Amino acid sequence: MNLYLRYFDKETLVSNVDEALDFLRSIDEIRVTPKLEADLRDYAQSDVFFPKRYKVRSHIYFIIIKTAAETMLDFKQKKALRPAPNQAVADRRSMNEMVVNRLTEEKAGWYEGELSFKRVVMIPTTGKHEYRDTTFVARCKATSGQDCYNRIVEHLRERVDYRSQFPSAKGKNFNFKYLGRWK
Repeated sequence: MNLYLRYFDKETLVSNVDEALDFLRSIDEIRVTPKLEADLRDYAQSDVFFPKRYKVRSHIYFIIIKTAAETMLDFKQKKALRPAPNQAVADRRSMNEMVVNRLTEEKAGWYEGELSFKRVVMIPTTGKHEYRDTTFVARCKATSGQDCYNRIVEHLRERVDYRSQFPSAKGKNFNFKYLGRWK
């Protein structure tokens, strides 16, 4: 992992903390203290990938950014964005696929769906409207979790203000469970 440092119009891309410290020492306005040096080393070795800024004096900072870029041109053209860990990406994809598969699985019967949405309500004292978090639970006949979601949203659209906002069926604000076959 390389480090990009910038202080006003002075910038560099270095491959280790010692080179970064040499760059900072070459700038007269920046005082490299043992505390700053230790903090830079900790940042370089940590799993944190957020940019970090260090105060030089009031309203004046220098920044340091971890990057996979090999050259300054690659960094400037954002060709080496930090790759996400392969396992985390695969886990996220498989979770999304599981949710979608479970949602679209055809299984006719009774479902109980719970939907949390932003409902537009009028405040009687002022006559103005506001969004309120509202949870709605219903049991309905459906052929899948997606069908249950569609029926609930269709039911609510006829009964609440048209500006109310409904979440995606794939999100965390919709849950359902299969209760059994209908007769």
